[in-house]
Amino acid sequence: MKRFIIWVLDSVGIGELPDAHLYGDQGSATLQNIAKERGGLYLPNLAQLGLGLIENIKGVEKVSEPVAAYGKMAERSKGKDTTTGHWEIAGLHLDEPFPTYPNGFPNEVISKFEELAQTKVLGNYPASGTVIIEELGQEHIKTKRPIVYTSADSVFQIAAHVDVIPLEELYKLCLVARSVLVGEHGVARVIARPFAGTPGSFYRTKDRRDYSKI
Repeated sequence: MKRFIIWVLDSVGIGELPDAHLYGDQGSATLQNIAKERGGLYLPNLAQLGLGLIENIKGVEKVSEPVAAYGKMAERSKGKDTTTGHWEIAGLHLDEPFPTYPNGFPNEVISKFEELAQTKVLGNYPASGTVIIEELGQEHIKTKRPIVYTSADSVFQIAAHVDVIPLEELYKLCLVARSVLVGEHGVARVIARPFAGTPGSFYRTKDRRDYSKI
């Protein structure tokens, strides 16, 4: 085979893994849950590939002669970050998970980032991306400090209003963070999270950029 394509739909899960309880993911089954909430899904092409034969998904046909091989796999690597799954699909198994920071990043990380970026930060705690820009957006506009936050995944996210920190400057901050986050603090991804709008109606733009660990 000279060429093949891997097509990944992130966050489109079809059932929880045996270790779901370690990450608070019990009951996860994105496709089935969305189908249930929406009264069914219309996915004729995926149905022809065999999607409906993997699990019962409301609205998805169980075809008698699928045109592709199909199945459901369980991840062997430790951790739950997107990068972990991508690496395993490509053949790289991780015995140790990428680090996560349920209490925010330690001072040694933040202080080094602030030193190299020549700015102080806001936040530094786990949060929903849409929630934290509402919580800290006004202060960010006033101080011009980037908002740093994380999640249950191994990520260092930097949010900034496009009128306060232009995109290219935000991307440069992410590269600084990526240079800091190595070794024991080598998170899977540094993510630029630009947003726009006004207090009470902030919204994230389409210009997100991920900087994965290499």
